[in-house]
Amino acid sequence: MPRPASRPLRVTANVVGVIAFVIAAFPVYWMVNSSFLDRNEIRNPVPTWVPFGGDLDNFRTVFEGDQFLNAMKISLVVTLLTIVVALAFAFVASVALSRFRFRGRMSFIVTLLIIQMIPVEGLFISQYKMLETMNLLNTVVGLSLVYVSLVLPFTIWTLRGFVTGVPYELEEAAMMDGCSRTQAFFRITFPLLAPGLVATGVFGFIQAWNEFSLALIVMTREDHRTLPLWLSTFTDVNRGTDWGGIMAGSTLIAVPVIIFFLVVQGRMVSGLTSGAVKG
Repeated sequence: MPRPASRPLRVTANVVGVIAFVIAAFPVYWMVNSSFLDRNEIRNPVPTWVPFGGDLDNFRTVFEGDQFLNAMKISLVVTLLTIVVALAFAFVASVALSRFRFRGRMSFIVTLLIIQMIPVEGLFISQYKMLETMNLLNTVVGLSLVYVSLVLPFTIWTLRGFVTGVPYELEEAAMMDGCSRTQAFFRITFPLLAPGLVATGVFGFIQAWNEFSLALIVMTREDHRTLPLWLSTFTDVNRGTDWGGIMAGSTLIAVPVIIFFLVVQGRMVSGLTSGAVKG
């Protein structure tokens, strides 16, 4: 039986954990704090740690016109479409790689790793030409297609690990009880894969939501910007950088990600619990 950790060791581990959390959370705090300060206070060499006397002018600047709401709509549609399509294809591929043995299986797995090593910038020209040929530039479908190709390899690789971790004997036991192979998979294995689907969905959401370079190539029209592209409009050669607007916009951009994570976090826990009971 392992010995319980000593009190000094636990205290040290807690202190290290708190320090790591503060270091990770400080940029977020500074972003929110700066969003309530005017330009002079932000540029002041003496930092303003708490925005007492701050105002909402930066947020009013964000909502001037309809550019922010339009970019928000495009980003939401593209991100959700990317997640749905990527998870559907990745789920089928991961099941095939984990449950079946076929010629070219290992080559396919190695290809996934190789694709992950290719820099995104190295594919810009070919992707642009492809979308231009199909008349998909400046369209939600075109950008979603490119995002799916970006997210899919990692999603397949991650889901494959979850599928492999579910014993095939559970399906065999269900088939002995009268279930078909399909029924056994969807009644026994699929509920156990819920945490994996949620985890990969969170990764895909964050990656598609924050992606900038591909959107810069595909969405060239001003009225077809995603949120990261819209955020770049606060930098002007003549006026300089409006850091207050950038911080306010970044704060608003982070809100949907936080809401999405809070929603799926509960579903992840419920999926783990139901999987433990059914297993």
